[in-house]
Amino acid sequence: MLELLSKKGSFFDVASIQEINQLLNLGISPKKMGYGNTIKKEKHIKYAFEKGITLFTTDCLVDMKKIARAAPGSKIFVRLLLDNTGADWPLSRKFGTHTETAFNLLIEAKKQGLVPYGVSFHVGSQQHDIGQWDTAISLCKYLFESLEKEGVYLKAINLGGGLPSNYLSPVPKIKKYMEHIIRFLKEDFPNKLPDIFIEPGRYMVGDAGIIVSEVVHATRRSELDSTCWVYLDIGKFGGLMETLEESIKYPVFFPTHSTAEETMPVILAGPTCDSFDILYEKFNYNFPKSIKEGDQVFILTAGAYTRSYSGICFNGFPPLMYYILK
Repeated sequence: MLELLSKKGSFFDVASIQEINQLLNLGISPKKMGYGNTIKKEKHIKYAFEKGITLFTTDCLVDMKKIARAAPGSKIFVRLLLDNTGADWPLSRKFGTHTETAFNLLIEAKKQGLVPYGVSFHVGSQQHDIGQWDTAISLCKYLFESLEKEGVYLKAINLGGGLPSNYLSPVPKIKKYMEHIIRFLKEDFPNKLPDIFIEPGRYMVGDAGIIVSEVVHATRRSELDSTCWVYLDIGKFGGLMETLEESIKYPVFFPTHSTAEETMPVILAGPTCDSFDILYEKFNYNFPKSIKEGDQVFILTAGAYTRSYSGICFNGFPPLMYYILK
């Protein structure tokens, strides 16, 4: 996927020096990389800068000063704090800063010898509400205009991610997202659009992956229990971390069962000895009543944030194996 994107002319958002090295080993130019993680060690900033990366994202003065020391003269995005309403996987609590602080940081960036390049945001992963981009872009417009009065001229907006894959809940087509986002941009920047960055990661790869799982066993916890527990050979620690708080609900398919077969609601759990390893308890999936040990369960739309989340050796279980079908 990375090689294909490189051939198509893509730029890359990196979160660690390991991702930087992965791209460098593929022959991808550091000029096509931006260090988008706002939480980074100064020595890692220095490493990235020495490799040729000159675009960084920040959201606080402490991090900005690290960039100024370790990567002087670099371009800076300041990330806004949004509430992520409408997203299945919010990303608002840990990253970003309020608009007023972003304003001050971009002025300070110039004083620190950095280039205040633009504003970035993330509306939350698997975002259903297209209007969230409208709200965020309007904040960017406010900052562009306010900073221009202070002699700071921004050039770019990083729209972040949020474009959805096809899980259980229906989402608009990608074309509809793009039509509205482009309209929001043109309404707020009618004369000339800034440089635009966007991260369509989940949308691109989510539908490309299928996890082939197997039922360990299906049981009821007591004779009076009306709900069946189904334990799979994969759980949160095996790659399904996005089932945390039942956020992402994957479609499932039973290749050895008929779709006309009678079903029952189940609680779905993983195989480890950690009681946290329950995938869905409040939201009941309906499995065939005849489900039994050894039956295959295909977990669909599993191409994003699964294998990369997989634990190394918790309870001795190996990382999630993968096969690329060409």
